[in-house]
Amino acid sequence: MPRYRIDIEYDGTNYAGWQRQAGQPSVQEAIERAILALSGETVTLKGAGRTDAGVHALGQVGHFDLARNFPERNIRDGLNAHLLAAGESVSILSAAVVDETFDARFSARARHYLYRIGNRRSPFALDRNRVWHVWKPLDVEAMQEAAHRLIGLHDFTTFRSSQCQAKSPVKTLDRLDVTRVGDEVQIRASARSFLHNQVRSLVGTLKKVGEGSWTPDDVQAALEARDRSRCGPMAPAHGLYLVGVDY
Repeated sequence: MPRYRIDIEYDGTNYAGWQRQAGQPSVQEAIERAILALSGETVTLKGAGRTDAGVHALGQVGHFDLARNFPERNIRDGLNAHLLAAGESVSILSAAVVDETFDARFSARARHYLYRIGNRRSPFALDRNRVWHVWKPLDVEAMQEAAHRLIGLHDFTTFRSSQCQAKSPVKTLDRLDVTRVGDEVQIRASARSFLHNQVRSLVGTLKKVGEGSWTPDDVQAALEARDRSRCGPMAPAHGLYLVGVDY
């Protein structure tokens, strides 16, 4: 029984998230339907990250098993044909046969996210659902100074959702970089794993530093408080992208 790894890109705007949900469209279910249409087999697709409603992906990774062998190219092209015919905003970038021990979620060594803040006075027409529009100018240097306080091994209780199911709030944040690219402020975060809503919570807090209502010391105090009520407002989902997973 071959196991296939697929690398996936999607626009999360019209989905209730990655994970299959009764009565709501999900990326997982859309791909599972395409697999059924291609192979005649009903499978459970496992993903590297359970992105929330509205979150996008440039490099999501999934795996599934089939009873029969298909050429890798046929998996990629066949799934894309069925996804396109169904009007899904999902693309399979590549497909490969992998060892049966490979697990898209549990084999991952690092996950990489990008958050895009559109930072200009005028609203965004083409990127309306792809950036968080913040019209007030943001101080990127202050945001980066605050971000530096968050890198490393910490108890991130302040920056986790109250619905988070992780056993521990302690995580190691390997990267949190803030840069300006034209009209965008881009925030890149990397870690082996993240708490539920952690990246969006960090971004919302850094935005307060950028606009001048918080200082980097305020961010550190919020982190050390280990209190969800001390977090800044959570950034909206549509600016967040899962850009890659390392194995």
